[in-house]
Amino acid sequence: MSEYRRILAFATVGAVICTSGFLPSVSQAADNRDGETEKSYAATHGLTADEVENINALNESALTLGRPGKPPVGLPPSASASPAADDRVTPPAEPLDRMPDAYRAYGGRATTVVNNYIRKWQQVYSHRDGKKQQMTQEQREKLSYGCVGVTWANTGPYPANKLAFAYFDEKKYKNDLENTSPRPNETRAEFEGRIAKESFDEEKGFKRARDVASVMNKALENAHTEGAYIDNLKTELTNNNDALLHEDSRSNFYSALRNTPSFRERDGGNNDPSKMKAVIYSKHFWSGQDQWGSSDKRKYGDPEGFRPNPGTGLVDMSKDRNIPRGPANPGDRWVNFDYGWFGAQTEADADKTVWTHGDHYHAPNSDLGPMHVYESKFRNWSAGYADFDRGTYMIAFIPKSWNTAPAKVTQGWP
Repeated sequence: MSEYRRILAFATVGAVICTSGFLPSVSQAADNRDGETEKSYAATHGLTADEVENINALNESALTLGRPGKPPVGLPPSASASPAADDRVTPPAEPLDRMPDAYRAYGGRATTVVNNYIRKWQQVYSHRDGKKQQMTQEQREKLSYGCVGVTWANTGPYPANKLAFAYFDEKKYKNDLENTSPRPNETRAEFEGRIAKESFDEEKGFKRARDVASVMNKALENAHTEGAYIDNLKTELTNNNDALLHEDSRSNFYSALRNTPSFRERDGGNNDPSKMKAVIYSKHFWSGQDQWGSSDKRKYGDPEGFRPNPGTGLVDMSKDRNIPRGPANPGDRWVNFDYGWFGAQTEADADKTVWTHGDHYHAPNSDLGPMHVYESKFRNWSAGYADFDRGTYMIAFIPKSWNTAPAKVTQGWP
């Protein structure tokens, strides 16, 4: 990293998600429109156009690595299928007995270098059957991919994103379309995309995911077969008059547990539901991913895209191809997604919950620089960027013997 960017990184390290510094070589289109204050991921954090392209391509390679046998997902015709240079580096091992340093905290976010996160993870999150574990080479390899790496290292398999929840305020959406007007110089497509984005309520989406995870965890108790778990789940849903009860038996909702690799593994759940627990993570992404469809939707969002079922809150993620927002102006570069790890925290107040995520893949020997890990309060995490117009909250399963999802997370520990 150049000296110029190192100075800026030091000045802004506590307030950013991506690598710090400010370079005007990437799009600031979202920053400059009248009335719009939301910045792009790249412009906020000093990423060059090449760095954004490399990050997106490394994200794609992580997906391919995480799902062996799956063909790479489609990229826009203008995008590169692989980075110009894969300068990603796996962080080195850290001694198991080495305590972490305190994170730097600022404005609802605490930040640290990836090596220090590994030390904290080993002390706090690594426990298997009550014993601390050193982060393995495989886990550090996963972690090195950045934001998705943090979630990936904690869930085990690459995040499947099949059991996603969100909340969309249909009444607000219709009212704002009918009773407000586009901003100066805002096209109809921009207007409709913005109104759709503003009609999503991430806190309510998160609450829905937490409520469903709570029901699932109750159903897992004392259920030693999948059949017993499903029966318990249906009983809980009936008692709560929950619309999920009426999901098809082949739905992702009912099949999520059996499709979790660690559920079947001998050192995981060993096909015993009572040994598993439901946990949560989040993904921010762009709605207009149909690269062969309307260019306006690619640029400004698809108002109909990735809306939750109004009864269940479930989001159909089958059309999510990790394709970034399309360029509206020359030089536009958008990051394709952002992941945040929550786990199984029991803090009732969403504003006090802590979300762990990363800035970019670990490249200490390049201008991009080393990966940083962040612990953000919910308001900070859910604020998002102009790159993303959808925020979903996912439920996954991990063995109870894994402590990657402790009930309490202390921000910036120790």
